[in-house]
Amino acid sequence: MTPIFKATTAADFLALVPRLAGFSPSRSLVLVPFAGNRTLGVMRLDLPDDTDDVERMASTFIGLICRIATADALAPVVYTDAAFAESEGLPHDRLMSALLARADICGLDVRDALCVASDGWGSYIDPGCPPEGRDLAELRLDRAELDDLPLDPGDQSTGHTLPPVDLAEKERVGRALHDLSFAVSVLQNETWADPDVPDDPARIDPRALAAAEALDDLPLLLEDALDWDPSRLDAFQIATLGWSLARPALRDIALTQWCRDLEAGDRAAEAQLRWQDGETYPDELASSMWGEGPRPDPERLGLALELSRRVAAAVPREDRPGALAACAWLSWALGRSTHAAAYAGEAVKIDPAHGLSEIVLTFVANAHLPEWVFERPVPHGPVTQVI
Repeated sequence: MTPIFKATTAADFLALVPRLAGFSPSRSLVLVPFAGNRTLGVMRLDLPDDTDDVERMASTFIGLICRIATADALAPVVYTDAAFAESEGLPHDRLMSALLARADICGLDVRDALCVASDGWGSYIDPGCPPEGRDLAELRLDRAELDDLPLDPGDQSTGHTLPPVDLAEKERVGRALHDLSFAVSVLQNETWADPDVPDDPARIDPRALAAAEALDDLPLLLEDALDWDPSRLDAFQIATLGWSLARPALRDIALTQWCRDLEAGDRAAEAQLRWQDGETYPDELASSMWGEGPRPDPERLGLALELSRRVAAAVPREDRPGALAACAWLSWALGRSTHAAAYAGEAVKIDPAHGLSEIVLTFVANAHLPEWVFERPVPHGPVTQVI
């Protein structure tokens, strides 16, 4: 049964927020939307400087909550390195005042408005909040009743580091990619450009030939890959995915399919072939890449992300941008813009003109999120959190 968490005090609620986010926010504004007494997830934003146009930013931030049709209330939380001892009142009170004013204009109830600073915590709307703040020790994150909600170590900037891969595995993957490319070129009757590589098809590594043949039904391969254990991929599994993600047309098929289902992958593959013959690519399929259309299964996206992370970690550097771009887009599709920007940033360090990576960076810079991020159905029956 889904556990029910009751937060009867502000301290209880602040202990719950990192669990809802999956990490401990820092230098962040976290907005927790509600439908009645049920939380609808969290929205983390970079904490603006006090010198920024806080009224304009507050309008933008509250506007994001208003896009959640089921939200009727919120609880904003500031996480800051500033200290109560260095502030007149609570830190970032200008921003919070602007947020509360905009929430009132939009008809959103405010359950609480909280600050977690470097030397204490408190509520902006509690007249009894001591000037020095309350003791941070009250915000225990290791409560046994919260164990069912995972909490990753670190803050929003961690968690995007690629899994470790030793040099021997990288060399195996590099050879597998080389052999796979050769097998594909032979099957396509292409001329192999490297004179040092024998052009006798009989000398193709059988594993490379099998991998190349699997690419004939790419959607089926991509669907099967979701059942693979990312920590136990062999060199040719990594090479096959890496080879595909390095090619924009095949990568887009993968992302469309992982965002939807096998049938969508089949249609995307057919649409790519027709597009190469001069036909228009269907808007219904392209819409997923821009964050429009039906809400994807987050678990499915998460599996695809872990696969792509493993591939990006193991392929040679020059082949990495495609897999990193897939990581970036999948993170963005999951609403993890900070991670999306990190992956895309690594890709453009290798290939400054990498198209999808540049698109994801533009999405993040303009605070453009997928439409499905704002689809927050109110849970029925046993609820996830009661606040």
